Amino acid sequence: MRFRSPSLAELHAFAAVAELGSFSAAAQALSVTQGAVSRAVQRLEAELGLALLARGGARVAATPDGARYLARIRPALDMLESAVPLNAAPAVQALRMAPVPSLYARWLVSRLPALQAQHPQVRLEFRRWRHDDGFVRDDVDCWINPKPSSHSRWPEGVIAQYLLGRELVAVCRPSRAARLKQPQDVLQQPLLHHSAHPGDWPLWLKAQGVQAAAPPLATGFDQAAALIEAVVADMGIAVVQLCLIERELAAGQLVLPFSGWVSSGRGFYLCRRADREASSEQHAFAQWAVAESRRWRRQALAALG
Repeated sequence: MRFRSPSLAELHAFAAVAELGSFSAAAQALSVTQGAVSRAVQRLEAELGLALLARGGARVAATPDGARYLARIRPALDMLESAVPLNAAPAVQALRMAPVPSLYARWLVSRLPALQAQHPQVRLEFRRWRHDDGFVRDDVDCWINPKPSSHSRWPEGVIAQYLLGRELVAVCRPSRAARLKQPQDVLQQPLLHHSAHPGDWPLWLKAQGVQAAAPPLATGFDQAAALIEAVVADMGIAVVQLCLIERELAAGQLVLPFSGWVSSGRGFYLCRRADREASSEQHAFAQWAVAESRRWRRQALAALG
C-alpha cells in the first residue's frame, strides 16, 4: 500500500509556521533548526504542487491554498496529539554537539558525569567535528572550536564563549627534565611542535627570556594527541596546552621542567549560531561548561605557582 499523505514532520512544520507566522518561532516550538523547518515546508509544497506560505515581508502568512489546507489537516493533527497516552513520557530533545577532538577526548569526557549529576535533564549527542563546516550544519546545535589565532575573529552571526586552553606550557619526560637547568637548555633538545602552531615555541621562549626568534624545530604533528604521545615516548620536549595533559601530569608520565605559562591568545570556545534560539538544555550546558572551565583554570594555574 502506498501512502499519499505527506509525512508528519512536514505537516507539523507547515502548521507551526502558518500559525506562528515565523520560521524561527516554528523551529523553537518544534525543537529543530530553522533550516529543517524551511526544508520540510518546501518538500510539502513540492509534493502538493501548491504554494502554501507567502514569504514576503516581516511575517510569514498562509496563502489562500495554505489556509484551506491548514483547515483540513488541523483536526487530524489535533486528533493524533490527543491520542498520546496521558502517562507517556515527553520526548527528551538531545543537545547535539561537535567538539574539537583534542578537548573532547582529553578534558570534556571525564567531566560528563559531573554534568549529568548537576543537569540530569541534559542529554548529549556528539557529532563529528569538522575543521571547516562554517557553523551551517543542521545536525549540530553547538560547537566547541579552537580559535585559530589571537587576532582572528569569529564569523558574523556566531556567538562564542571562551572556555579554556590559552595556557601554554613546556612539557617533557621526568628523565629529560632532569637535564634542563635553565630555559635556554631546551634549545639543545628536540623541539616537537604542533604543525599548525609553529609559533608556540618562540612565544614560550620569549616569555622565559630566551632570545631565539627562530628556534630549530624538530618533528611536527598535526594533532595535539599525537604530539603529546610523542612527548610521552620521549621523542623530545613540546609546548602544549595545559588543559590537554592533566592525565599525563597526574600519572607522573610528564612534568613541567619550568614553572609558569604563556598565553597563546587562542583557546577553545563554545559556539552557537545567533539566529538559532538556544534551548534550555543548551543554556544549562553553557552555564556548566563556563563554570567548570573557570574552576579548572583557577586550580591549574594556582598549582603552577
